[in-house]
Amino acid sequence: MNALGNVKIKTRDMVYISLFAVLIAICSWISVPATVPFTLQTFAVFLTVSVLGGKRGTIAICVYLLLGIVGIPVFAGGRAGIGVILGNTGGYLIGWIFAGPVMWAMEKLLGRKTWVLALGMVIGLIICYALGTAWFIVVYTRNVREIGIAGALGMCVIPFIIPDLIKIALALFVGKRLETIIKPL
Repeated sequence: MNALGNVKIKTRDMVYISLFAVLIAICSWISVPATVPFTLQTFAVFLTVSVLGGKRGTIAICVYLLLGIVGIPVFAGGRAGIGVILGNTGGYLIGWIFAGPVMWAMEKLLGRKTWVLALGMVIGLIICYALGTAWFIVVYTRNVREIGIAGALGMCVIPFIIPDLIKIALALFVGKRLETIIKPL
């Protein structure tokens, strides 16, 4: 810490944070065609927190979101701007800001065991789903038409549960391999 009480971030940490923010952006551009297409963004977010740990992982998520907000096309479909965040699905993006610290807290309380990381990721996903769905209902109702919780879950959550659980498993697998190279904080 410096005299102002701020935590110093090492150059190495800034590089890892930047690399993983870019990884999230790249994975958000990769769309897997299905009945409801999905991106690999969720995989990248979980991998980021898994490999970098809660602190650096959460910072990387925030950097990614800030890049998109200022106009760099890092969101799904190459979109950018505050309009994406304020749109129907922006709550799911905002949800990652809250999911990261929850995974970080679990890691601090229970250690970095695989089951703790997996549980943290599932809880993080539930937080993301909850915030995103509530946001979706409000924005969709205001801009399109009224929609209930069942309709919102049917559009925004249910089709993504199995793919997101697969992404969690993949993030755990890859994360454990990378953990030996990149030490979490």
